[in-house]
Amino acid sequence: MNISLVKFGTTLTSRQLGKEAYLAFRPNLSALSGEEQLFVDFEGVITFSPSWGDEFLTPLMKEYGKRLILQNTDNISVRATLELLEEINKSKFTII
Repeated sequence: MNISLVKFGTTLTSRQLGKEAYLAFRPNLSALSGEEQLFVDFEGVITFSPSWGDEFLTPLMKEYGKRLILQNTDNISVRATLELLEEINKSKFTII
């Protein structure tokens, strides 16, 4: 399954908006089979804040672990936020 984050906007900031995005997307995850990978695509995202990322990615990381794959993470804002979330959660994202 693929999640294109740009559908939530190019500027992903605030804890509240991240939580709303997660809750809006959550019902789609029921279609994910037991072994299927979950790809999160950052293509087109310009700004990605730690608060938004914590509300959206942290629950996914906790639930799907190594099945969660991040892609198109070259943006400096995205990279910095991912590094911070890894440090806080003491867990590494799988990035391709």
